[in-house]
Amino acid sequence: MADTSPTAAGRGPAAADDAEQPKNVRVVILALMITMMLAMLDNMIVGTAMPTIVGELGGLAHLSWVVTAYTLATAASTPLWGKIGDMYGRKGAFMTSIVIFLVGSALSGMAQDMGQLIGFRAIQGLGAGGLMVGVMAIIGDLVPPRERGKYQGQIAGVMALAMIGGPLVGGTITDNWGWRWTFYINLPLGVVALSLISVVLHLPRKRSQARIDYLGAALLTVGITSIVLVTTWGGTEYAWTSARIMELIGIGVAALVGFVFWQTRAAEPVLPLHIFRSRNFTLMAVIGFIVGFVMFGATLFLPLYQQSVQGASATNSGLLLLPMLGAMLVTSLVVGRTITGTGRYKIFPILGGALMILGLYLLSTMDTGTTRLTSGVYMAVVGLGMGCLMQITMLVAQNSVEMKDMGVASSSSTLFRTLGSSFGVAIMGALFNHRVQDVMAARAGAVGQGITEKSAQLDAASLAKLPAAVREAYQHAVSAGTHTAFLLGSAVAVIVLAAALFVKEVPLRGAGPKPEAAAEDGAPASAAVPEAV
Repeated sequence: MADTSPTAAGRGPAAADDAEQPKNVRVVILALMITMMLAMLDNMIVGTAMPTIVGELGGLAHLSWVVTAYTLATAASTPLWGKIGDMYGRKGAFMTSIVIFLVGSALSGMAQDMGQLIGFRAIQGLGAGGLMVGVMAIIGDLVPPRERGKYQGQIAGVMALAMIGGPLVGGTITDNWGWRWTFYINLPLGVVALSLISVVLHLPRKRSQARIDYLGAALLTVGITSIVLVTTWGGTEYAWTSARIMELIGIGVAALVGFVFWQTRAAEPVLPLHIFRSRNFTLMAVIGFIVGFVMFGATLFLPLYQQSVQGASATNSGLLLLPMLGAMLVTSLVVGRTITGTGRYKIFPILGGALMILGLYLLSTMDTGTTRLTSGVYMAVVGLGMGCLMQITMLVAQNSVEMKDMGVASSSSTLFRTLGSSFGVAIMGALFNHRVQDVMAARAGAVGQGITEKSAQLDAASLAKLPAAVREAYQHAVSAGTHTAFLLGSAVAVIVLAAALFVKEVPLRGAGPKPEAAAEDGAPASAAVPEAV
């Protein structure tokens, strides 16, 4: 009997095209890995160049906007790129996002003042919003669900390598070629990726007759922008209870409520709400949010602890995270290949959640006497947990929707992780700062309180200038602050374990014996794409 399901109909054109794909898939994956490297490396590299940039361009007061403008543009554009790819074709949308990213990179490298750099970084961020979404959605289009674990594990490995090597690469480029090359370095890599994709990637052409949901896009952009600004400014630029933060919260809530209301009426919604009817998709959104919350919080506070308390050098800040990111890299690759071999995945989010809870709790026990070996072991436990989760959230999310919603599913998963990272940095940062200031006031009196009044995070130069007694007080304060932050992370990670227990395992189709088509609570049998790849 012919398969007339929406999923089968949706994958029909891809089936013919997929016959041409096997020889080219590895080349396409290479291009996608280069593109993912661009997306992940950028902020890591630029971060190390910031002192040099400020020294040449000035504008210290607006320094944070170099990162904020990029983050805002990336977060706001992410869901739009996913929808555009679904409506008008994945290849064209992806290549457009790469071009915009490269144009923003070139302009950023040519910036003559801080205002120009901030504006050009926003352009770069608009393109970056489509890079990660495009990578994951194209893998979803090309590769059967059962095979995706292997490739998405490789992509997660690239992300870990970028986080390890980014600061080292950034420091080397800045010292030898100048800060402008931290942006120009994107151009040759981007051109290689663009050329490979143009030549070897063959996907069905799409042309939707529906119009883009501009009102929905505007409401979502306002809502996301408000959320990111609240998490960026709260507790730093403005007090959490200040009028500006309250205004942003009000605007954000109103915009998001209006967005949800409008999505139920739009002819072609930016974020179709029906995808949340799938239990697995909703659970993966929750897990992805928490993974972002924990991962970026850990990468922020671990180097600070190691530099301030353990006396590590800031120059090798990427290497400080090697135990965690190395464990994440290896685990991602092993988990990806295991999923491809077995077609089973439910055990991994459960195991990942448990390891994250344990690892973060262990990190919360660190104090001024903890050795680097001990902290490295604790970090490795967290890395093992994150490695079990990194590709699972995207894999199961894509496995829970029809092919026509592949871009939306990919962009939604990316967006939730991005928002989770914003909340994680903000909330864990607020608790850390408050705890550091309390301990400094208790141990060093008015002097200690005055030192950390403006910022609880001191650089190596500022720390070296402190009297020995005050420096010791600060080390105890940082230990107390990281204890509070990681204890919160451990508690929040319980949500991952709880959500993972409710995941319904729908066998992945593609390689090996083909299982019976099984639809997940209301979702089709995973948009299982052809087995030719």
